[in-house]
Amino acid sequence: MVASQLADVLSKLQSLYSDHASVVSMNLFVALLCTSIVIGHLLEENRWMNESITALVIGLCTGVIILLTSGGKSSRLLVFSEDLFFIYLLPPIIFNAGFSVKKKQFFRNFITIMLFGAVGTLISCTIISLGVITFFKAMDLGSLDMGDFVAIGAIFAATDSVCTLQVLNQDETPLLYSLVFGEGVVNDATSVVLFNAIQSFDLTNTSPGIALEFIGKFLYLFVASTLLGEAVGLVSAYIIKTLYFGRHSTDREFALMMLMAYFSYILAELFYLSGILTVFFCGIVMSHYTWHNVTESSRITSKHAFATLSFVAEIFIFLHVGMDALDIETWRFVNDRPGTSIIVSSVLLALVMAGRAAFVFPLSFLTNLANKSPIDKISLRQQVIIWWSGLMRGAVSMALAYNQFTRGGHTESRLNAIMITSTITVVLFSTVVFGLLTKPLIRFLLPHSKVTTSMLSEQSSPKSITTPFLGSAMDSFDDSPKGGQRPSSIRALLTTPTHTVHYYWRKFDNAFMRPMFGGRGFVPFVPGSPTERSEHGLSQLH
Repeated sequence: MVASQLADVLSKLQSLYSDHASVVSMNLFVALLCTSIVIGHLLEENRWMNESITALVIGLCTGVIILLTSGGKSSRLLVFSEDLFFIYLLPPIIFNAGFSVKKKQFFRNFITIMLFGAVGTLISCTIISLGVITFFKAMDLGSLDMGDFVAIGAIFAATDSVCTLQVLNQDETPLLYSLVFGEGVVNDATSVVLFNAIQSFDLTNTSPGIALEFIGKFLYLFVASTLLGEAVGLVSAYIIKTLYFGRHSTDREFALMMLMAYFSYILAELFYLSGILTVFFCGIVMSHYTWHNVTESSRITSKHAFATLSFVAEIFIFLHVGMDALDIETWRFVNDRPGTSIIVSSVLLALVMAGRAAFVFPLSFLTNLANKSPIDKISLRQQVIIWWSGLMRGAVSMALAYNQFTRGGHTESRLNAIMITSTITVVLFSTVVFGLLTKPLIRFLLPHSKVTTSMLSEQSSPKSITTPFLGSAMDSFDDSPKGGQRPSSIRALLTTPTHTVHYYWRKFDNAFMRPMFGGRGFVPFVPGSPTERSEHGLSQLH
């Protein structure tokens, strides 16, 4: 009796200690987030480092301190969880990317972006997979099957171009920014879709039938995820336009926007689709329709709220990766074979560079052949920057590696530990070294970037609060031929396909989509809204 009571007391004490330790860890993590923001602000002018590298370095330094104070037992505050990453941290980053993108420039280069992001990722994955099969079998690492080799290809085909995007400017280099940004998002989505497709197939016995089934599964995930995101975005636009939430509460309409965006992501995960693609296209659709149906105060709120959530999530991820890089449990597995881990990391890094070069330059050449306009052609210097920007590996690669080679965030064998440590090494080296050299490389290759006149006239809906919310500025999808003329021949149709597609899409959008779902020029009248009150005040002044 006494023994059972004593056991209950000890269990309660252990539970209280565990809860208190979790609270302490979260306090320290929030303090580190604040520190990263402050240091990032101090390094704003004339810096080589950006928020990503800053957070990564702070995470590394914190991991060293924790490792020393714990007597070499641990280096992290929280256990890295791919569920934490994919369910809570990644959605706001990807949604904000779609919500704030300059849609005209994105869809103007849509074919090139899809070539780089989808086809290029498949080429890179193939090169990396074939490389690891050749080198790892020669090194006799252990029992890796075909599924593991292809999974490694998908893991290291996932880029992280955050560092480059923080240096590039949308207005100064619109084509380059659009290609790097669009390719980065589509690349992450393609890598995750490819990884998920690999998980659902037994690739030990390959055959033409299995290969066709695998390609069909990949295409199904890609198309279905995109359509689901667009559908949820249209539903949110229709509900907010029809019910006029702004009559009573701007908080409700913003809350509905935020929840519908997250709903698209978890709905995709529920049906085993790609949440990244779904939430990205949901963001694009919501910025084109839903954002124009809410009141002016909700537009300002949504723009800053989504950007802030994305910013904090990015810093959180890089802090986490920095601390997890010194995970003593993983490194203990390979402490007797450190040379093997270094060789594996070097091979993977070389394959990453070769795999990216294998599609950037050939696909750029094909794109330049198809593009007749000199403005849309990708110069050799821009190709080098596109190649360089995709060499960095980040949180997506880490999360996929942990998903493939750990169980519950813990390694179970030396081979799995080698793959985790090699992934950490590649992520750290590529982010810090390539990231630090990105700014001087861009300055060297593009010393006199000028603002193009086409982008000066463009205004992106939720990108800036200086954009006229209800003005008559050109919509971001408006890219019709000059004078509204249709192409007079098949030759003209083939030489200006992008303009033609936008012209017909514009007519369809104005005739059917925007009258039903809202958008610029179709904003519902909301009595008592901030917009109405501001317009009433202006009329009184006049």
